[in-house]
Amino acid sequence: MDTRHRLSSRRHVRGAVNPVTLAVVVIVVALAIAAWFLIIKPYRDASAGLSPGPTASQKTAAAREAPPANVDALSVDQLLAEARTAMNEQRLVAPAGNNAFEFYMKVLQKQPGNPVAADALRETFSYGAAATEQTINQRDFAEAQREIDLLAKADPENYTLTILRSKLDAQRKTLDREQQQALDAQKAQQLAQQNAAAAAKQQAEQAAEAQRLAAAREQAARTAQQQTSAPASRPAATPAPRPAAPEADAISDAVLVRQVTPRYPTAAMRANQEGWVDVELTVGTDGTVGNVTVVDSQPKHVFDRSAIDAVSRWEYKPATRNGEPMAVTLRRRLQFNLGR
Repeated sequence: MDTRHRLSSRRHVRGAVNPVTLAVVVIVVALAIAAWFLIIKPYRDASAGLSPGPTASQKTAAAREAPPANVDALSVDQLLAEARTAMNEQRLVAPAGNNAFEFYMKVLQKQPGNPVAADALRETFSYGAAATEQTINQRDFAEAQREIDLLAKADPENYTLTILRSKLDAQRKTLDREQQQALDAQKAQQLAQQNAAAAAKQQAEQAAEAQRLAAAREQAARTAQQQTSAPASRPAATPAPRPAAPEADAISDAVLVRQVTPRYPTAAMRANQEGWVDVELTVGTDGTVGNVTVVDSQPKHVFDRSAIDAVSRWEYKPATRNGEPMAVTLRRRLQFNLGR
């Protein structure tokens, strides 16, 4: 009888809940619940929202969203909530002031060493770098520089930053080169048009000069023919000798016998400039050149002095009328082209 009573007493003690054990269990459960909501769940939410990088349409849509008012006044929990929202909406590093990286970095400013923010920045760095690379490829250089600087604040020693900076520099140089090529092509086209117009003008002037000389010769020939065919004014048995009818004036043009090549200006050569100069000159009866003046030039005042100096030293076989030397005024064009 005593033995049964002792056994039942032992069973009763063995099945009773110890208050200390119960308290420990409650504390462990509370800690587990707090860890779930504060660490594990935010981290899983952040990881679940990752992708290789936002598309252009996603970044454009995100850029339209306004950042929360007074970010500095938000608590750590509020900042983590904003960061999770930004992660889910693919706002990793953009737009400025309303992206996951900036929210997580604000958390670390308020609470250095926060494991959620630190882990999220580390795990999402590569995705933020991919998003920044897309910005570089879109040639939004100012935004790309801001995103690189933001990534550098999160992980300044990461080698990916060197690659991103190199790509940004290469894209900038490529754009500068393309713009320079387009500008050079435009200048070349304008110069070709100017040269074509100048050549057409010179041809028109030469044609007009030829027509003028032909008209002068034709007029002289008609005058001579009229004088030759005129009847005698008075008959006579022994008519007095009559002077011979004058022949048409025989005119020969001045012929260049010594040409001096103009000196190419050093400044124009360094600037890779080309052009032309129209000059007017007088060839005297002795074949020397004088009164050299610039009529037109392109570009203005670049090649004028070289053209005048060269033409002033030219020598001609003088023009003649009926074998007699005469002074004439001529117009000539000097081309200044770089040898290519």
